[in-house]
Amino acid sequence: MRDDPLDADETLVEAFWSVAHLLRKASHTALAPLGLTPGHARALGTLARHGRMRLNALSEHLRIAARSTTEVVDALEADGLVIREPDPTDRRATLVTLTPEGVEVAHELKRARAVEAESLFGRLSSDQRAELRQLLDVLRAP
Repeated sequence: MRDDPLDADETLVEAFWSVAHLLRKASHTALAPLGLTPGHARALGTLARHGRMRLNALSEHLRIAARSTTEVVDALEADGLVIREPDPTDRRATLVTLTPEGVEVAHELKRARAVEAESLFGRLSSDQRAELRQLLDVLRAP
């Protein structure tokens, strides 16, 4: 029955997951030439926006466990995209910084994300994009 609120909610959830699937697919396509996983891309983007960060701050921004952050940073460091250095204000803490190559890859990532976003959201008017952004902000609020 179409008038059943549970059916309407299920349809909304299915539509949301369908769009999420399109985003994931577009993201993998955009990241493949850069050799990045989605998790690595998120970390690079965060470091590009915020600059040098402590590992625990990066974990908080990424909303992942410290152990997972260490694994992401290990991989990015092995690829020459970040470096670790001691925090001069706290010898127990480690700072993570983009290397010059990491900065370049972060710029390429930003360009790829813009193309990815335009391919999906380009169908929306600027008013629709603003409304979608507002709705997503409401859904993400704690």
